[in-house]
Amino acid sequence: MSVREEFDEWATSGRDRGMEERHWHTAKHALARMPVEPGDTVLDLGCGSGYAGRALRDTKDAGRIYGLDGSPEMAHNAAGYTDDPQVGYVVGDFGALPFADDSIDHVWSMEAFYYAADPHETLEEIARILRPGGTFYCAVNYYEENVHSHEWQDNIAVEMTRWDRDQYREAFRSAGLSVAEQDNVPDREITIPSEAEFPLEDWDTREAMVERYREYGTLLTVGVAP
Repeated sequence: MSVREEFDEWATSGRDRGMEERHWHTAKHALARMPVEPGDTVLDLGCGSGYAGRALRDTKDAGRIYGLDGSPEMAHNAAGYTDDPQVGYVVGDFGALPFADDSIDHVWSMEAFYYAADPHETLEEIARILRPGGTFYCAVNYYEENVHSHEWQDNIAVEMTRWDRDQYREAFRSAGLSVAEQDNVPDREITIPSEAEFPLEDWDTREAMVERYREYGTLLTVGVAP
């Protein structure tokens, strides 16, 4: 199954809104760090329901927001959720971004980068479209150190790239992006039941659930264009 087919199915079944709710716990903290100035142009790469672009308009007065997704149904749904003429959605390929060189101030991606068919090519494309000093905020929950995410590949037909922290930094630098920061953003909002309530359907121990959400959380890697 292709990325398009997989996420068209997600969109038509309403799972796009569920993704938004799950990701928001950590996404909002990473978005708050972005050095977006009023009027800046931002690309939301793998936009899903489009929540990140809408948030940047509301909280940072970003200028033009482009949401790009490989799924036409995701882009269609996002447009339906958005009532802002400064926010637009396009269907596109992560390996051939439909933007001119040096045309984007910042790129954001949450839980989407690892679906790229060639992640190195995607990073080169991001470096190409970013203006000097522009940033790429890459947030992922599926990564090597997060052992609790490894089984996710078994539940999705699309091949995903599982890098570790060092591989992210090395790939950013190979594409010409300086690594400004890299850390874990914990999910402190999800409810973790008391020890007496374990095991749960998805968790054998409370310790494992605490580790997944409070320690590993979301891996955020920030690249800066020269």
